[in-house]
Amino acid sequence: MVNSSLTRLSIINAEYYAYHGVKAEEKVLGGKYEVDLDLYYDSTTAIIKDDVQDAVNYEEALFCVSEVINGTENYNLIETICNEILNMLMDKFEHLLSATVRVRKLNVPVKRVIGYIEAEQTIERE
Repeated sequence: MVNSSLTRLSIINAEYYAYHGVKAEEKVLGGKYEVDLDLYYDSTTAIIKDDVQDAVNYEEALFCVSEVINGTENYNLIETICNEILNMLMDKFEHLLSATVRVRKLNVPVKRVIGYIEAEQTIERE
């Protein structure tokens, strides 16, 4: 017997090389990015059927991220990248209840030594 099951599917440190940023050279030279996803959905049917068709397919989720981060649009803000990824995920997965995305920019052109800059956004289905 399976009780109702809320699942968090997490994808951590998906790596990308992309061409985003406020500075012109960032859009020419590019930089390294990492993306984390926390995807929440009711997995009861997926568990009962043991079928990926009823789950959140993480390969398809990563494809959504790639479509945004490596797509034709060059964004200024990592906040915008977060928002675009969330919108695409919610459109793609109808049974997704909420999602959190974190985008880290690893090569930040600032006059300080830092590890990375990160933006995090969460969306919930209404």
